[in-house]
Amino acid sequence: MLVSLTIIVALAALFSYLNHKFLKLPLTIGLLILSIILALFFAALREVSPLVFDQACEVVLNINFRDILMNVMLSFLLFAGAMHVDLKALEKEKWAVMLFATLGVLISTFIVGGLGFLVFRLLGLHLPLIHCLLFGALISPTDPIAVLAILKEAHTSKSLELKISGESLFNDGVGVVVFLSIAMVATMGVEHFEVSEIFHLFALEALGGIAYGVVLGYLGYLLLKSIDDAPKIEVLITISIAMGGYALADILGVSGPLAMVAAGLLIGHQLSSGKFSKNSKKHMDLFWEMLDDILNAVLFVLIGLEIMILSFELRYFLAGLAAVIIVLAARFSSVGLSYALLRNHDASKIKTIGILTWGGLRGGISVALALSLEPSMSREMIVFITYMVVVTSVLVQGLTIKSVVRKLST
Repeated sequence: MLVSLTIIVALAALFSYLNHKFLKLPLTIGLLILSIILALFFAALREVSPLVFDQACEVVLNINFRDILMNVMLSFLLFAGAMHVDLKALEKEKWAVMLFATLGVLISTFIVGGLGFLVFRLLGLHLPLIHCLLFGALISPTDPIAVLAILKEAHTSKSLELKISGESLFNDGVGVVVFLSIAMVATMGVEHFEVSEIFHLFALEALGGIAYGVVLGYLGYLLLKSIDDAPKIEVLITISIAMGGYALADILGVSGPLAMVAAGLLIGHQLSSGKFSKNSKKHMDLFWEMLDDILNAVLFVLIGLEIMILSFELRYFLAGLAAVIIVLAARFSSVGLSYALLRNHDASKIKTIGILTWGGLRGGISVALALSLEPSMSREMIVFITYMVVVTSVLVQGLTIKSVVRKLST
C-alpha cells in the first residue's frame, strides 16, 4: 500500500504542476481530467499490453478508496473546511442550511430512488427498489470536499456561498445516516425492521455527533488558549483533535464527520475572534490550508484513476447518463421544496434555486459509500453509475459554475 500511495502522491504533484503550467483550471478539476486521461491510456493498453494494465490496476486496488477517504482523509478535510467558514455569517443562514441538509437529502433520496427504479427497468436493469433507494441516499448529499474546493474559484455572493458550503458540510453526515438506515432495511428485510430504529440511529449518530464535536472543539479551544503564541504545539493539538476526535467518535458510535464539522467551526470561530495572537492564527491557517489542498489533490487523482477498475457495460453507461439527469432533477426539486418552507419572497428565488442546484456537486463520499455496498446490493452497477454522476458533476458543473452564477446573478 505504501508504494501505491507514493505513486499516487507523485502523480498528484506532477498533475498539479501540469495543471498550473498549462491547463490553468481549478486544481481539483484539472487533476481529475489528467487522472482520467491517464486511466483511459492504461485502459487502451489492456489488449496491447495486459501486464502493464494489470500493474496499473494493482496500484489502485492496493489503496482501499473507502477506507483511506472515510477513515483517514475525511476528518482532516472536514475539519479544515469548517475552520474557514464564518460561523457568525453561517448563523444567519442556519434555517436554510438545516432544511437543505435534512429535508433536502430525504426528498432527493426518494426522488432519485423512485425515478431510478422506473428508468433502470426501462433499460433492462431490474434493480430492487431498496437498492435504488440506497443509490438515492449515497448520491443525494453534496460533497463538502468537492464543493468547498470549487467554491474557492467561483465568485458567488456571500449568502449563496454560505448556503452551499454550510449545507455540504452538514448533509454528508445526514446522508450517511439515511444510507445506513436504508442499508439496514436491505439487510434485515422490511418485515424485521422497526421505524424506531431510524430515529434512534439519527439521534445517536447525527445529534450525538454534533454535541460531541461542540464539546471536543471547546476543550480544544481551552487547550489552545492556555498556550497562545506557541504555533507548533497549537497545530499539533488541532491535528490530534482531527485524528483522535474522529477515531473516538467511531468508538462512541456518533457521527465522526458531523463532529469534525462542529469542532472545526468552533475552533475556527475562536481563531477569527481576536482571542489568539496573529502569529498563531497565521500558522494555523497556513497549515490547514496547505493540508487541505494536498489531500484534495490526492483524493481527486484517486477518483480519476479508480475508473480503470470499473466494469463497463453499455446498459450501465446508459443508466449512468439517465442518473445524471435524475440526480439534477431531484436536486432542483429538493432545493425548491426546502426553499419554499423558508417563506422567502425574493423575486429572484428561482435564480437562487438554479444556482444552488448547479452548485450541488457530488464527490468522493458518494463513491466511498457505493464501494461499501455488499455485492448482493447491486454493487457493481451502482458503483459505475455513481462514478458517472460524480465525474459529470465535478467536470461539467464545476467548470460551468462561474458562468451559471454570472448569468443567473444578473
